Amino acid sequence: MEFLRFGLIVTGDGEADFLPKLFRSIMAAANCTFTVIRKSEQLSPITSEKRLIRMVGRGEIIPSIDEMQYGLPARRFLQQYANSFVLVIDDLEGSRREQVEAVFNRYRLALDQMLDPYELANRTSIHFLVNMLEAYYFSHPNAVNVVAQAKILTQDYPDDVENIGHPKNQLKQLWNGFDEVEHGSAILDHLDVDHVLQHDDRCCWLRTLFHWCITRIPPASRWDDQLPQKFRLRDGCRISLTENQQI
Repeated sequence: MEFLRFGLIVTGDGEADFLPKLFRSIMAAANCTFTVIRKSEQLSPITSEKRLIRMVGRGEIIPSIDEMQYGLPARRFLQQYANSFVLVIDDLEGSRREQVEAVFNRYRLALDQMLDPYELANRTSIHFLVNMLEAYYFSHPNAVNVVAQAKILTQDYPDDVENIGHPKNQLKQLWNGFDEVEHGSAILDHLDVDHVLQHDDRCCWLRTLFHWCITRIPPASRWDDQLPQKFRLRDGCRISLTENQQI
C-alpha cells in the first residue's frame, strides 16, 4: 500500500500550527499524512511598474521571495519524497477575493518556474480558505461550543459561510477571549468537514481543496472505499480555477 505525503505551505500563524487537523478525516480513511512544511508570507499581485522594470533588469521572472518561500521548499519536499504533493493554502479575505485570479497566477508561476525543469510542477496545487479558516467553524457550531464550553453559536450558519466578510472578527465579537491559535486548534479536533460540506451549493472552495487531495489518492491506498463519496464530492460545487490543476 502506497504511503502518500501532502506538504502544506501556509500563510497564517494558526494554519502553521494546526492546519493538518483539517484533513484528519482523509488521514483516517487513507494511508497518507498532511504536514506543514513552510509558513510563508502572503503574496499579492505585482502591480508596481517600477518593481516589474527592476525584475526585468535583473533578469528575474519571479521575485526572490516567491522563489525562497514557495518554489524552493516545494522542490525540496517533492524531491525528498517520491509519493508526495505540495499544497499552497492561502486566505482570500477582503479585496483579495476580487483579485483571486491574479493572486492564484502569482503562486502558480512561482511553483511552475521552479518545478517545471524537474517535472514536479504537476504534483502541486494552490487553494484558498474563504474568506479564512474561521469561516468553516460557523458550519459546525457544536465544534465551537464544545471548546468554548458555552453556547456561542446556536445553529448552523443559514447560508454559505464562504460569504462571511470577516469570520474571525465576527467570532471574537461572539466569544470574548477567542484565540485563533489555541482555540482554533481545539476546534479542528472536533470539526466535522463532512458536516461542513453537506450542502451541494456551499463551501465550493473548501470542497475543491478536498476533491483535489482525494483524487490524488489511489484506491489501493484507501482504507475506506467510500472516501470519494464523502464531502459531496460527486455532486457538490467546485471552483474551476483551483480544481483544474493537472497531475
